[in-house]
Amino acid sequence: MHTRIKELENQFNSELAEVTNLKSLEELRIKYLGRKGSITALFDEFKELPKEEKPKYGQVLNRLKNSTQNSFNEKKSLLNEKEKSQKDFIDLSLPGIKTNLGTKHILTQTLDQMKSIFKVLGFSVYEGPELESDYYNFEALNFPDDHPARDMQDTFFVNKDFLLRTHTSPVQIRLMQNKKPPLRAIMPGKVFRNEAISAKSYCLFHQLEGLVVDTDVTFAELKATVIHFVKEFFGEDIKYRFRPSFFPFTEPSAEVDIWWQPKGKEGRWLEIMGCGMVDPNVLENCGIDSEKYTGYAFGMGVERTAMRKYGIDDIRTYFDNDKRFLIQF
Repeated sequence: MHTRIKELENQFNSELAEVTNLKSLEELRIKYLGRKGSITALFDEFKELPKEEKPKYGQVLNRLKNSTQNSFNEKKSLLNEKEKSQKDFIDLSLPGIKTNLGTKHILTQTLDQMKSIFKVLGFSVYEGPELESDYYNFEALNFPDDHPARDMQDTFFVNKDFLLRTHTSPVQIRLMQNKKPPLRAIMPGKVFRNEAISAKSYCLFHQLEGLVVDTDVTFAELKATVIHFVKEFFGEDIKYRFRPSFFPFTEPSAEVDIWWQPKGKEGRWLEIMGCGMVDPNVLENCGIDSEKYTGYAFGMGVERTAMRKYGIDDIRTYFDNDKRFLIQF
């Protein structure tokens, strides 16, 4: 048995020297020290030895088990340290990993550009709640009781008194009620319309409206402001026109068109905004003397304005979050 013990010890040490990873080390432990391992088998044989021979081999077997276990532990510790150092190692000569940085959404970029143009003209920026009352969204803005916009088919009503705002004009009312003229402000934000979703319309979109109230405000000033914006946003050579229109809260009113000719297609006039002089009834509803003050207002959709500038033909692409579309901007 002495010879077998010695051979087993040499064999274990020889195989241990060849081990290079923790998986192989565990396989070696099972082979020799496991429940059915070679060294464990020697202890089973030891139990069958005559009583007088047990002292002779017991000490040798215990030394074998302890030495192999200690050698195993030392090897495991070394491999653990090696594996840890490999994980912590940073090769500074390797090329860096490219990261994709996010950018502003095209609608945010467009809105920022629009706001910056009006800020240069002295306009302040005001925002208001998206959940509005019927008073601020319709009544104070001179909408008659039978106006189509008050119908459930056109507007998202929460109950009979509150709704998701259909324009940012309620912010104008709140501003006129809480601040005295002179007023010069723009109102950007989300608005909601109960419309069928298509390439040209969506139930959610963004608006930017403007309001000026002061003494001696004229339609000529309104035209000059709108023309300045159109040229700054679309370019100096843009063709534009004003044509008469109607809105409940402005009188007289106009719509502004620009000439649009996509590459390879026939050109046409496209409406980009509505505008007009603030109706005296609206001023009076807000506690402003319409005999002393006059004002003008304008409003445009951010999505459609961006569509016309960048040649986007489907409004739904703004909300699809398709990276192929977003990375173009």
